[in-house]
Amino acid sequence: MNIPTPLAPYDTQYTAPLREQLFQITDYLSAEEREFLEKACAYAFIAHDGTTRKSGEPYITHPISVTIELAKWGMDLETLCAGLMHDVLEDTDITKAEMATVFGNTIATMVDGLSKLEKLQFNNKDELFAESFRKLILAMTKDVRVIVVKLSDRLHNMKTLSGVPKLAKRISTSRETLEVYAPIALRLGMNKVYREMQQIAFENIYPWRYAVIQRAVDKFCYENQQVIDNALKKLQAALDAQNLNARLELTPIRYYSIYKKMKKRQVKLQDVHDIFHLRVILPSELDCYVALGVVHRVYAPQMGRIKDLIAVPNANNYQSLHTVLKVPYGKKNIELALQIRSEQMNTIADYGITAISPNSEYSLRTNRWLQTVSDLNESSTDAFEFLENMKTDLFPADVYVFTPKGEIINLPRGATVIDFAYNVHTKIGNHCMGGKVNGKSMSLRTPLRSGDTVEIITSPYAQPNQTWLNFVVTARARAAIRQYIKTINEEDAKKQGGKLLAHTMQSLLDPSVASSNQVMQLYLEDLKQRGMNIEEVQYKIGTGQILPITVVHKIAELAKKHFGEQAKLGAVLVNQHDSIRINLAKCCRPINGDAVSGVIVSGEGLVVHRDNCPKLLKTNPEQQIEVDWGSVSGSLNGYYEASVRVLAQDGHGLLAALSSAIAEVDGNIAAVETISKAENEHGFIEFLFALDVKDLAHLKLIIQHLQRVANIREVVRV
Repeated sequence: MNIPTPLAPYDTQYTAPLREQLFQITDYLSAEEREFLEKACAYAFIAHDGTTRKSGEPYITHPISVTIELAKWGMDLETLCAGLMHDVLEDTDITKAEMATVFGNTIATMVDGLSKLEKLQFNNKDELFAESFRKLILAMTKDVRVIVVKLSDRLHNMKTLSGVPKLAKRISTSRETLEVYAPIALRLGMNKVYREMQQIAFENIYPWRYAVIQRAVDKFCYENQQVIDNALKKLQAALDAQNLNARLELTPIRYYSIYKKMKKRQVKLQDVHDIFHLRVILPSELDCYVALGVVHRVYAPQMGRIKDLIAVPNANNYQSLHTVLKVPYGKKNIELALQIRSEQMNTIADYGITAISPNSEYSLRTNRWLQTVSDLNESSTDAFEFLENMKTDLFPADVYVFTPKGEIINLPRGATVIDFAYNVHTKIGNHCMGGKVNGKSMSLRTPLRSGDTVEIITSPYAQPNQTWLNFVVTARARAAIRQYIKTINEEDAKKQGGKLLAHTMQSLLDPSVASSNQVMQLYLEDLKQRGMNIEEVQYKIGTGQILPITVVHKIAELAKKHFGEQAKLGAVLVNQHDSIRINLAKCCRPINGDAVSGVIVSGEGLVVHRDNCPKLLKTNPEQQIEVDWGSVSGSLNGYYEASVRVLAQDGHGLLAALSSAIAEVDGNIAAVETISKAENEHGFIEFLFALDVKDLAHLKLIIQHLQRVANIREVVRV
């Protein structure tokens, strides 16, 4: 197909070759569409004429490069034009109306959504970024192609980051990419973009760590190349023998992924063994399941690391069968991670939303998430809150539950019955009065586990409670609850806030202190000095802006002047306090029976730590609050997360024996990882079990049963 006649004087050194490349890739467009694309290219060229990038190249090379990437993803004409002109409104005096006159309102609106708000006045760069990001995401909810262009823009900026002279700017851009744009790419299923962004950001933030891991991976690949090549030949032959038209693709995992594994598992670099990822790509879904059985006959799988993400796809539409094979190599095993998927699944895994049909089931899931984002905006008080809510919502789900009809709902770990209700529909959540989990009536704050079947009981008279904000974890639920709270009139909010404050005071303070007019007068005087009054405080409590425990903590401090130690806050009962937002610290993972203390953390409520937690020991003792577990067993009527490390002498059926020991005492294995295997004649192997347990006594019972398994050297809680 012929390249359209140039409409601008493109320079031969930089711009012309890029333009030619663009039109070679866009051969899927019609002749008329390519002429229109050239019109947009010339428009952008003239608009940016005379400006250069920090590298010294003409600025137009950037938007053309962005559009080349969009063309590789197969994007339509309007998206390509938006890519070419994405900086025109932001960097020139051309207006949206002027652009719309030439290219139509759709393209002009897309470009406007991509433009920052730099022409407006903001107090600082953080405020500018938050507001610009909010504008971008809202544009995305109206047209998802806007964020696709932005991701291509950010990807090219990352690829050319070396041209930015200031180190601080390179690092800040990289952190922003890791925290915001890479997760968005992942949420849209664009895994290839996600990994590439992470890799480049990691290299710029931690260049020394990047170099160390790079050398280690190169060494590992060199030393183990032969055994891996032999393994691939063996697997290919086995698949061919079953007449499976399988294509194998082997790649080392990204350095940032290795770095995250090291941090998550708390191990050294030499203890990360799953360096290689092997894709097994087949024509059909049925072939994938057949192939899984074939590869397991060739090499033994790592038990506990087999996942069926075809039957239960990730929230971002990712589908694949995952398994980890143990490939023998002398006295040790090399771990080979396999992803088994169809050609269609492979395309979607790499390119996500850009590779799916607008009317497909996958697209409907994405549209549902976009609606959630829109709800987040409506419930957020400002751009900063919206940004933080978005960051929380961007992480993929790792719990799946079922509706009574058998439909699968993906939720983040820790999600409750209320989260489930709002995920089904906002009206279901707003009128939720109870729930059944696996046929048993459970509290609304009960955390759900994969495989649970959940039924929501509604009533036309039921309505959201502000205390629900203390335990819901999904952005969709928080947004809906806050939106409802906004509709409550001021007087009702004050009444609700007053009740919550009174309840918390009665729960945590000595009766004589809680009912003391003198103490309340001290608090009122303190408020007056700060330019506030009690009605404002009650309103903010009633609308969820401040936590009642924060107020009671202040009242207790003031009361010490008259009541001394009698004014000390009583123990907060972890499992019996709906008026206090309570979170179990992820650093030490306390469970019922542990000696614990609490710390009030802004934005998180009361965070409960084990008494020996290093993080707790670093906090001011004056800020610590006594905590007790109460009489209710189980974490909020559910289970606690606990981790156990097992060191044992390797042997046949070891993992099966360990799993059986856990199951004998009703323990549930959430995940298991092989951490390390010493390279010596003893053949010691180390497992890390993530468990769901009822309480500390239950955990101790599990540890006792694990210690009875043959050849066990050590079992410790971590």
